[in-house]
Amino acid sequence: MNTSKTNSYKIAVVPGDGIGREVMQATLDVLEHLNIDFEYVYGDAGDECLEKTGTALPGETLDIIRDADACLFGAAGETAADVIVKIRQEMKMFANLRPVKAYPNTNSLFDNIDFMIVRENTEGMYIADEESYTDDGAIARRIITKEAEKRIIDYAFKYAVENNKTKVTAVHKANVLKKTDGLFREIFYEVAKDYPDIATEDFYVDATAMYLITQPENFEVIVTTNLFGDILSDEGAGLVGGLGLIPSANIGEDGALFEPVHGSAPDIAGQNKANPIAMMLSAIMMLRYLGENKEADRFEASILKVLNDANTLTGDLGGSATTTELAGEVINNL
Repeated sequence: MNTSKTNSYKIAVVPGDGIGREVMQATLDVLEHLNIDFEYVYGDAGDECLEKTGTALPGETLDIIRDADACLFGAAGETAADVIVKIRQEMKMFANLRPVKAYPNTNSLFDNIDFMIVRENTEGMYIADEESYTDDGAIARRIITKEAEKRIIDYAFKYAVENNKTKVTAVHKANVLKKTDGLFREIFYEVAKDYPDIATEDFYVDATAMYLITQPENFEVIVTTNLFGDILSDEGAGLVGGLGLIPSANIGEDGALFEPVHGSAPDIAGQNKANPIAMMLSAIMMLRYLGENKEADRFEASILKVLNDANTLTGDLGGSATTTELAGEVINNL
């Protein structure tokens, strides 16, 4: 251990498929230059793991994640649902965090966007509770429970308080889904009573989809159910330059996993072309989760300088730099 560094953490590292390996290595290279000592324990998961071992998510990898202080995940290909969804369920990671923030020189449609989507992770449509096909088609069940929705809504308000946000917006479709989303809205305003200093509002999901385009600067924290959160998160990514710049976090009572949302991008895998910033921003979310806000600020400032200077950008941002070169410039800025 480097005694000049302060705190020490065990991090599960699951590079996964495609560009996941490249953006992961670029991010680890930067983390090694922070004033923190990391012990990395590697796990395997994804398409290649399935071909090699017969399972996309070995039990050994789950054990590695359980035993770590946090997990960094790169990307999964066709097996993403079998990997990420299963990790969320096994680790009871009930909160999915998707920040939507405008950065310079990134084709963002607006300059003043900075909000967080807090998405419930354990129920709703994404538990895939589908019955077998019927003569008329197929049936899926949408389950909303008081316990899970109160937990995610309370998490959203706590996030607002801890991050100096002044408003939380609930998103639902209670005018049509009167029982399930009606319950969600009712719980939202019950929980809001415990946070009198935080302003509240609620919108239908279709209206929210429009407001994200017409007035995105008015949002600070959005809390919603699983399916709506997934769709709005990708719309948010489109506002700020695409999925290549969007990190995410999955938080639970027993652990946390941090990953970019761009997927494995097999068309450019192995070519040292991938933009590692989403993976790096995911690592910054991990640092904040661990309470290492000072080092997180240093890391983010270094990325901002790369974007502001615009001399070492990857192809998706209009430059010609490699993954390794961009990471090297972030390190230089540190």
